[in-house]
Amino acid sequence: MNGRGRRWGCVKGGRCTRIVRGGTFHAFARHNLEVGTLARPGPGKLQFIPLGGLGEIGKNIAALVYGNDIIVIDCGLAFPEEDMPGIDLVLPDIGYLVEHRDRVRGVFLTHGHEDHIGGIPYFLRQIQVPIYGSRLAMGLVELKLQEHQLTLPERSRAVKPGDVVHAGSFTVEFFRVNHSIPDAMGLIIRTPVGTVVHTGDFKFDYTPVDGNVADLATLAAVGREGVLLLLADSTNAERPGFTPSEKTVGETLERIIAGAEGRVLVASFASQIHRIRQVVESAVRHGRRVAVVGRSMENVVQKAIELGYLDFPPGTWMDVDEIVRLPAHRILILTTGSQGEPMSALTRMSTADHKKVEILPGDTVIISATAIPGNEKNVARTVDNLYRRGAKVFYGPQAGIHVSGHACQEELKLMLTLVRPRFFIPVHGEYRHLVHHANLAKAVGMDPSHVLIGENGAVFELTRDSAAIVGEVPSGKVLVDGFGVGDVGNIVLRDRKQLSNDGILIVVVGMDGQSGLVVSGPDIVSRGFVYVRESEGLLDEARQRVKHTLATLEADNLSEWSMIKSAVRDTLGHFLWEKTKRRPMILPIIMEV
Repeated sequence: MNGRGRRWGCVKGGRCTRIVRGGTFHAFARHNLEVGTLARPGPGKLQFIPLGGLGEIGKNIAALVYGNDIIVIDCGLAFPEEDMPGIDLVLPDIGYLVEHRDRVRGVFLTHGHEDHIGGIPYFLRQIQVPIYGSRLAMGLVELKLQEHQLTLPERSRAVKPGDVVHAGSFTVEFFRVNHSIPDAMGLIIRTPVGTVVHTGDFKFDYTPVDGNVADLATLAAVGREGVLLLLADSTNAERPGFTPSEKTVGETLERIIAGAEGRVLVASFASQIHRIRQVVESAVRHGRRVAVVGRSMENVVQKAIELGYLDFPPGTWMDVDEIVRLPAHRILILTTGSQGEPMSALTRMSTADHKKVEILPGDTVIISATAIPGNEKNVARTVDNLYRRGAKVFYGPQAGIHVSGHACQEELKLMLTLVRPRFFIPVHGEYRHLVHHANLAKAVGMDPSHVLIGENGAVFELTRDSAAIVGEVPSGKVLVDGFGVGDVGNIVLRDRKQLSNDGILIVVVGMDGQSGLVVSGPDIVSRGFVYVRESEGLLDEARQRVKHTLATLEADNLSEWSMIKSAVRDTLGHFLWEKTKRRPMILPIIMEV
């Protein structure tokens, strides 16, 4: 614990989870920040420091450092893993940036997905710098900031492909790529050491829904000029071939909607604007009006309409309350819940728990998304419940209703061939994805010594002729639980997991404050361990064991409460393990009488 009452806890992989008391996101506590890796890089040296997104999916954020200047690429979040009970969101630890906030010149967004923009409200509470991104990305950021009662910093602005922003020693040019959200862009970053190309999340779609193909000409031109470093999306580096076009999904959706006799419900990620556009186009062709259900879907669709990304004839949209007045064959409902989230609209519909929409026999439900690893059971449960209510359900890879927004191996090779970088660092992916991507770079002829793999916190230092990992800065996870940001760490998670596994026993003892003698109890309360009425014998014996321990301590004149609590905990722990082979949390409480 430092002098301000902040704590540190280690998480797997040697990173740190920050715990901040209070519900506010405080400045980063100094934690070995004097290490030489944090010194400003010397003349002719450029540093790349990923703080999220390497060795994991999500919370993408990275810094480029030259001299006295730092620029930040993306600022995302991740969603909790199975071993994080009660956690709502996971943020990257931006302590390094906070420590050097006076050197940060701006945040550059590649696109508007949560794993690239979701951390911005928390970032802006500590670092006020301009933010640059596409119209859609900036619109979605504004939605987030409104929820947090924040506004965009001065000089923030929307940009488009071809725009150039000057930020200290850096000149950043945006170029178009294809992804599963409109206006995805990569970055061409010119520095005094050389040019860096960051692809953002990308694929090469030659028939995109909006007609805007990736800017291959710009990539080829910058490749001819000479690129020092390529940072490229690795998400699908294990998958051979090419990623199918988003238009193939539209063709499948068209067939399903055309053949549906009753209502159609489509669940997708709220940010899948291209997918939503194709669904609504098909609805209009078949005389269906469209209702939107689910807060995130409503917010994103409304913003997309305002910005012109969803432009449809008057009468296309309707309020969800109007569906009771239309025949089933004229209704299409866009909804959240493609991941089977317990409180999402589709999940609640599937259990007849939604206030306004009930699944009816004859409904067609399309789950147009792939289950994120860890969500498979939730999705399967939702599908089962939809079938129970008589719906016809289309889901999973075999249905042809979802394609990835990330490049597969042949596209990754094409990117490497176009850009022809001197050095290459794969980013955005689990560690195995980074390794596969590195192998692809070597396969297309890159010098193996010029391909570097690292993890969050690594400091990559480059000159015109060399690249190496020279050190490490603090990185890790900041956990969000309700309004608390960073006030849940490893110790709390450990306790929650123990409670969920074996429950808790509370032992209450009344003691005389002057003599230290036991005057009441012990009383034992069980929650989540055993049901009291069915386990009276076990709990009675547990009380006797505690009484014997307390009597022994009295005989030895031991009155230090911490020692008494420890002895009670040890006695009960051994006894309950012997009897039940379970280890509930044991919480001794001493009441002074």
